[in-house]
Amino acid sequence: MAGETSLATLLRSMSPQLNAGEYVFCTLRDGSLPAGLEIIGSFREQEGLTVILERSRAEQAGFSFDYVAAWITLNVHSALEAVGLTAAFATALGQAAISCNVIAGYYHDHLFVGQADAERAMQVLRDLAANAE
Repeated sequence: MAGETSLATLLRSMSPQLNAGEYVFCTLRDGSLPAGLEIIGSFREQEGLTVILERSRAEQAGFSFDYVAAWITLNVHSALEAVGLTAAFATALGQAAISCNVIAGYYHDHLFVGQADAERAMQVLRDLAANAE
């Protein structure tokens, strides 16, 4: 099933959803994921394996972190080749002085913003969708 590529449609339809919980980014320098550890996502970098997981799971595993995020999912099936969606929401959030870390899944974009900025970020995204042309 192909994703949407029209920027106007993507913006109008992005329907942001704030997922419950607190999320953190950790690095596992040896690159191995402990058995049974439930993660949200990962990315292998030269320095180690970056994992995104619920804060409580990171604390239980004894992982260190320094950024606690809220997780927002854009509930529009954006095509991986779509142009402009990331730039549009990153610009809007940046103008509101909200940091954003983006993960693109096959179906949706997932935004991680500072926990304290979650509600403000949701409002910025709702406004962006409402004013899309």
